[in-house]
Amino acid sequence: MHVAILSARKGWHTDQLCRAITAWGATAELLAYEGLVARLGTAGHGREPAGAAPAAPFAIGADVVLARIIPAGSLEQIIYRVDALHWLEDAGVRVLNSPRAIERSVDKFYTSALLQMAGLATPDTVVCERSEDAIAAFRTMGDVIVKPLFGSMGLGMVRVHDEEIAWRVFRALDAIRGVYYLQRTISHGGRDIRAFVVGDRVVGAIERRSPDAGPQWRTNYSRGGTVRALTLSPGWTELAVRAARAVGADYAGVDLLPAEDGTVYALEVNAIPGWRGVQEATGIDVADELARLAVGG
Repeated sequence: MHVAILSARKGWHTDQLCRAITAWGATAELLAYEGLVARLGTAGHGREPAGAAPAAPFAIGADVVLARIIPAGSLEQIIYRVDALHWLEDAGVRVLNSPRAIERSVDKFYTSALLQMAGLATPDTVVCERSEDAIAAFRTMGDVIVKPLFGSMGLGMVRVHDEEIAWRVFRALDAIRGVYYLQRTISHGGRDIRAFVVGDRVVGAIERRSPDAGPQWRTNYSRGGTVRALTLSPGWTELAVRAARAVGADYAGVDLLPAEDGTVYALEVNAIPGWRGVQEATGIDVADELARLAVGG
């Protein structure tokens, strides 16, 4: 079996995956999205009979594609890269995670909607395009987290609980024609949970704490938070697995937010997650779990 890893560059995560895939008796190859060349038409492909799967226009020779990350680029580049994943999947190549799951999870609005449809607790959220709708939502909720629709590692998030500051933030979003994504601030004691789901299991989980539950409310490790290994209760494990299923992810990093009132919110699902923090805190070989999933072990 041949596994292609599509990524932006060689690094710790891709090295871990290549090692683990090789240990499972398969071959691994690292490919860059920029190197994908699509060839369409009949030359070199022949005509497929009616009802047959379309021939893949990318001659990568892989049985499985692991979409490690989709690098930043222009709108056209990103659409083309995701289209490439769709076409590979349509041609019978197994893609992990599926491009549909990636599209769902990269969009915070879509993720939140799917989590709510799955019956999971989600914070009060308003998404809109007009600043007057955003300020009305702010006045109703009083203390909100304004998040970029697309983003990770806590970048671009702003906590707002003053109307003058709210207007400044919203005017900045107006200038870039942004979408307002406002989520009611939840009292959580400066902690949240990252569960790493593979298949129907949580293979590892960590508790993340912010250095200060006041101004430093972000818990992201990349933003100065601390982490420790955590064994989830059966109930929290079920929540994490249900959240991953809600977006259709075969594996995912799921963020759970245990509020001080006892409610456990499903906050976000990352279908292209990193796992270095989970692996270092728990000692679990996450890459091995992903390789097992990819080769069908």
